[in-house]
Formats: sequence, C-alpha cells, structure tokens
Amino acid sequence: MRRSAKPRSWWIPPSLRGYEIGWLRQDLVAGAALFAVLVPAGMAYAQAAGLPPVTGLYATVVPLIAYAAVGPSRVLVLGPDSALAPMIVAALVPLAAANEQRSVALAGLLAILIGAIMLVGSVLRLGIVTGLLSKPIRLGYLNGIALLVVASQVPTLLGISVDGETPWDKLFAAVPKVLAGETNMAALLLGLASLTLILVPRWLKWKVPGVLVAVVVSCLAVALLGLRDRVDVTGALPQGLPAPALGGIGWADVVALLPAAAGIALIVFVDTGTLSQSLAAARNGRVSGNHEMAALGAANAASGLLGGFPVSASTSRTPVAVESGSKSQLTGVVGAVLVLGFMLAAPGVTEFLPSTTLAAIVIAAAAGIADPAGVRRLLGMSRSESLVMLAAFLGVTILGVLPGIVVAVGLAILDFLRRAWDPYRAELVDVPGVPGYHDVSRHPDGERVPGLLILRFDAPLFFGNGALLGSFVRNALDEAPPGTERVVLAAEPVTGIDTTALDELVQLDEWLERHGVDLVFAEMKGPVKDRLLRYGMSARFSPGHFYPTTSEAVRAFQREGREA
Repeated sequence: MRRSAKPRSWWIPPSLRGYEIGWLRQDLVAGAALFAVLVPAGMAYAQAAGLPPVTGLYATVVPLIAYAAVGPSRVLVLGPDSALAPMIVAALVPLAAANEQRSVALAGLLAILIGAIMLVGSVLRLGIVTGLLSKPIRLGYLNGIALLVVASQVPTLLGISVDGETPWDKLFAAVPKVLAGETNMAALLLGLASLTLILVPRWLKWKVPGVLVAVVVSCLAVALLGLRDRVDVTGALPQGLPAPALGGIGWADVVALLPAAAGIALIVFVDTGTLSQSLAAARNGRVSGNHEMAALGAANAASGLLGGFPVSASTSRTPVAVESGSKSQLTGVVGAVLVLGFMLAAPGVTEFLPSTTLAAIVIAAAAGIADPAGVRRLLGMSRSESLVMLAAFLGVTILGVLPGIVVAVGLAILDFLRRAWDPYRAELVDVPGVPGYHDVSRHPDGERVPGLLILRFDAPLFFGNGALLGSFVRNALDEAPPGTERVVLAAEPVTGIDTTALDELVQLDEWLERHGVDLVFAEMKGPVKDRLLRYGMSARFSPGHFYPTTSEAVRAFQREGREA
C-alpha cells in the first residue's frame, strides 16, 4: 500500500518553509542592521515623491510584513524606491492641487491600483509582458530617472524653497535664487557632508551603512550647533501606527490614475523580478514570476490601504540584508517591527534631521541606479539598440517618465518589426572540409551544388516580408548558373507563417514551376508544417517537399540525378 504524501504546511509563509532554528540569530542581526537604513531611506524617498516623510515609514513597514507573509523570495527587501519617486510625482501632481492630505490619499489609491493590476496579471500569467522593457530601454529610463531625481533634489540640497510641477521646473526656478545669493550655506554644507558620509563608506565597502552615519552626524550637528532655525528640518513624526488615509477620492481619480498605475506596475515587476531571480540564482534556487507578481501586488495594495504609496524591490537595502547574513524574510519582519517601535517610542528623534540630508540620501540612491558603464558598452555593441536607449533617456527626461517609456517601447517594437521586415538572407554553399552548408558571403571559396540553389531566410514569414522572400528567390535564381533545377529553402529560422505570406509562397512556387524549377524545404519546424496543412496546402506541398536537414535535401537531389 502506497503511503500518502506528507501534507504541505500551507499556512507557513513560502519564504519560511524549511526554516532552521540556527538561522534565527543571523536574521535578528540582519534585521537590526536593516533597520538602520530603513528609517532614513523611507523618509527620504517619501520626500522625493512629494509626500510627508512619515508615509515613507508606512510604505516601509506594511510591505515588508505583507511580503514576508506571501512572497517567494527569501531575502528580497521591499520598500519605497528612488526610481519610483518621479513617476509618483508625475501621476499625483495634476490631481492633488498642492493639497498634502489629498496627495497622500491619491498615493494610496495608486498603490492599490498597482496591486490590483499585478494580482490580475498573476492570475492571467502575464509575466511575459516584462519583455517589453528590453535592456536598452531599461538603461535609458534608469539613467533618465537618475538625472530627474538628482535635478529634483538639488534645490533642497541648496536649502532653497521652490515651486514647480516637474523636477526641471524646480531646478530652473532655483537658478535665479542661486544667482541672487539665496543659497543656504549651512544647508548646503550639511548636504554635501551627508553625501560624502554616504558615498565614502560605499566606495570603501565598509559594513557600517553610510546612510546611518550621515543621519546621526547631521542630527548632532543641527542640535549642537543650534542650526534648527537656520535649516529646514523634518520635524518630529506623528506618533502612531499605519492607518487608512484614503479620504476624498472617487471613481474619477481611479480612472485618471489607471494609465500611470499600469506603467508603474510594469516597471516595478521588471525591476523586482530581475533582482529576485538574481538572488534566487545565487542560492541555486528559482522564483516563480507569477508568484512574485502576486506577492508584489499584495504588498502594494496593503501599502496603499494603510497610508503608504507604491513600492518596489530595493537595490540598496536588499544588499544590506544579504551582507548582514539574512536567511529569510524574518529579517524584514524584524526591521519592520523595529521601525514601528521607533515610530511609537521615539518619533521626536527626527526633530533635528535636516531635509538636506534626506536630499543627499536620495541623490546617492540615484547615483546608484545610473549605469554609465552599461551605456558605453551598449554604444559599442549595437547602433539600433543605442538609439532605442537614447530615445528612452530623452523621452524620460523631456516628456516625463511614463510617456518616455511608452515612446521607447514603441521604438523598440518598430525596431523589431524592421528586423523582421528586412531580415538577413543568404545563399548557402558547400565548404570543403566543413560539415553542413554555409553563407557564401562569409565563405566565398565555397562551392555551389550543381543544379541546386540553397537559400536561407532568417525570419518568420508574415504579411510584411512574404513578398521580400519571393523577390529574394527570384533575384538569386537570376544570378545562379544556368541549369538550376531546384531551390532548397533552409527554413529553420522560419518560426511562423501567416495567410498573406502563404499566398506569396504559393505564387513563388507557381512562378518557379513555370520556369522549370522545383521548390522544397529543409529543416522546417513541425508547427509551421502543421500550419501549412491547416491552410489546405497538402496537395501543393506534399511530404516529398520537406527534408529534415539541408544535407538530406542535397543528397535526395543528387540521387534523383543519378537515377535519371
């Protein structure tokens, strides 16, 4: 009698299944180290998104706990992200009318919509859509976002108060004030010192987080030097736990925010999925993309319901957890609990935290997401993909984040269509001493098989390139030696065919037939042959028209010649 399988403990969070008690100490230590950067980073990214600093803590605590309950990755850290800040600003400013309370409510609604989109996407198994954000697009938009984030924080770093809807509006508004000598030198010095304290430990690979050092030193400087009245400070946080803050929103706001929510959801999933898979691979594991999408959706929805805003995986805080020895999502829970304790027991600590230090934290994070080395590498590899990257960069910096990405995705699709519309084509020849048949342009010493013309077309056949195939074959036949009796189409790259291309193929076969030339196929994939049969082409293209390899097609032709 076969034993029944051991029932699965469905109630245990996925990231905690198989937990070993020996990991507990490491998770507690890593959670404490993570807490050191969660508070300043959460507050800084909230400020960058145009929201009260405390919402950054809500958007830190709630997603960490939600993801720990349902997320598949053992060590991924979710939270506010500098790359999302410009997108959140772009989505909220037109609707918020400079009303802070309404901005918070709209930010919560935006997170809920992003969560709903991801949950639906997970059910429909839409993880494949992330392929729309190719490497060139991601390079372009990440570098564009880095520039936008820095531009948005420069006025705060200078201690200048400005108004404006976009980062460029704020930056340009700051210029005349700088020229008029309104720069707050105390704020600027604090900001530059904070930036140095953040970046130097990063470059020297110290274990002590530079963000923590910068926050502590800047707070002490404000308190001890009596700078509280000379620089803008965050002020004491409101004491309390995360709570709903969705008052005053309606269906019109839902409709207005849906396009932005869809765009941000795509970007959040691409960035998080990439980091999650990388972490899993480093530990010889795998993460389900659809499970990851559902967990991200749940974390964003929970954040929006409890006073937070959209979140993503953190490329700055996740390494802190990993390097501190994190073994599971218990690390994030410990960090979240410590943040809650801080909010309840010591909210007044931030009374001396200067806004310019938060700006420095955001600028340092933006420097981390920029990838100039990747840009240089792509420029040396592909001209067309470099143009897509440049379009994404200019679109993000000039049109805005979401319109810029839409433009870049559109250009990437057009570039793909261009490649399919005008694919690589080659005549194949026999190269002595080398198995198979090879491109004559690369092997000019190759020999044609007498009476045979072997051609390759490197793309699926569809309405855009069917006529091109016909022209290619006709032109190649015109240039072939007299006495050519058969054309072999090496069809391995042909992964599909539509009805328009099929009509062109039939017309080509009829034209060749009138000129006394046969058309046969080698290495055509089974699904493409099946489609030809479904289209009713079995009478014209019988089984004798298909060969498993090009070599077999050549041997069959030579056998027929000898038998004749």
